[in-house]
Amino acid sequence: MKIQQPDWPKDSKVAIALQRQLATQVITTDDLGPIGDLKYVAGVDAGFEDGGTITHAAVVVLSFPELELVEMAIARVPTTFPYVPGLLSFREAPALLEALAKIKIEPDLILCDGQGIAHPRRLGIASHLGLLVDKPTIGVAKSRYIGTYEEPEAEKGSWSKLMDKDEQIGAVVRTRTNVKPLFISSGHRVGLETAIDLVLKCTTKYKLPETTRLADRLASRRGPMPEITATHS
Repeated sequence: MKIQQPDWPKDSKVAIALQRQLATQVITTDDLGPIGDLKYVAGVDAGFEDGGTITHAAVVVLSFPELELVEMAIARVPTTFPYVPGLLSFREAPALLEALAKIKIEPDLILCDGQGIAHPRRLGIASHLGLLVDKPTIGVAKSRYIGTYEEPEAEKGSWSKLMDKDEQIGAVVRTRTNVKPLFISSGHRVGLETAIDLVLKCTTKYKLPETTRLADRLASRRGPMPEITATHS
């Protein structure tokens, strides 16, 4: 992918102002074409090393709908933004962009380990990254950041609304029966119902969809990765 790093803000006040500005550009309706035309889905995740001074980012690309690993890349870059709740994307995105720049297969969709618009200023990591690379993105978070909800039914595929006052900002989705749900929200260019459907289509026997599960494994280096399969044009 061709990636250009933006000029990153250095302090929270500027970052918050930029979030508010960028949030007006986020598209929360479907702009990704027919699902049947999707060929490759990517997952991204980031972690930190050396006391947080190094950001370690990972990207995996899987065939869709087969969910076979076809490419992966990692990037390690100095962390340039402090840890501030609500400003995670300014801390993680520079390394994620470096990792995305290394892949040769262009993904049609990116699933992010984090929030999309389920964020106080409607610009979590998935929405921010989607704008930066102009790609459809989905926020797949393991925990709630903001909002209220009722517990969904226990069966896989059940979901309930994630609400911020009178606004629906996401969905609480059971991706595995009798296992804690995930918090799904539109990132950019993907509507919520489509986001739920695609997350479930990317989920096999685990709680996490294969995209973010493998990205998390690569970023944290916990266990071996699957073998990369031959790609198809």
